Amino acid sequence: MIHLVIGGARSGKSRYAELQADKLTEEVIYVATASDSDVEMRRRIEMHRQSRPAIWQLIEEPFNLADVIRKHSDSHLTLIIECMTLWLSNWLCTNDKDGWLEEKQAFIDALLASKAKIVIVSNEVGSGIVPLGELSRDFVDHSGWLNQALAELAEKVTLVVAGCPLELKVSAKTDKITGLGNIMGKGF
Repeated sequence: MIHLVIGGARSGKSRYAELQADKLTEEVIYVATASDSDVEMRRRIEMHRQSRPAIWQLIEEPFNLADVIRKHSDSHLTLIIECMTLWLSNWLCTNDKDGWLEEKQAFIDALLASKAKIVIVSNEVGSGIVPLGELSRDFVDHSGWLNQALAELAEKVTLVVAGCPLELKVSAKTDKITGLGNIMGKGF
């Protein structure tokens, strides 16, 4: 089961994802893609650490998410992977676009093969204006393509705005659990 939780900055998506993961299995592994590169980011990371249950395992991996998923693919596990746009930023700052494209495909393949329950957190950044700089445009383009790819393979997609979750996609498998249907149809 793959659940994509998407939303803007400070939308409540992390908290919502954590609540969803906590309901799925007793053993939760939090996979963090952030790097503590400056004081402000260290504060953000610490805030997130304090909000999570202490019994959750933490894996910090800024680049090779496919390896983490393959290693932790058991059906009794729930993985929270946060955040896709930080992961993308890490890759874009290396200027290794070929490496990024290879790892992105390996990540998608690992997701499809995994038996774990996976909750993925990502930022929605495509609702604003087209940025001026090349790196910023690359970021918006690649995050949009990544989010579309993840939404396509996810059984469930939730948009969180102002702390309110809005179900965008629920598959037939998820219907049996929640009783909800995908009103948009397949491949919206």
